[in-house]
Amino acid sequence: MGSFLRKLMILEDKPNSIILLNSAVKLLTKELHVLDALHSLFDAGVDLIACGACVGFYDLEDKLEVGRVSNMEEIIRELGKSDKVITP
Repeated sequence: MGSFLRKLMILEDKPNSIILLNSAVKLLTKELHVLDALHSLFDAGVDLIACGACVGFYDLEDKLEVGRVSNMEEIIRELGKSDKVITP
């Protein structure tokens, strides 16, 4: 994941947003070593959206270093208005 995010941050055409679901919300904490890439993407205007229920499940409310917490309603709207959705 770190390699993917670092390659993504050097692309000229970056995504508008990245939605993090399930355990992917852990990427927004110090626990995983991808914060450099995520901070760069955020600083370049990429909206980093974490699933609020997932953040709560993993007890990460006070541990997020970048991005913002949202709800499933907004996440569904974001996915619905997107031209492309990349999933694992």
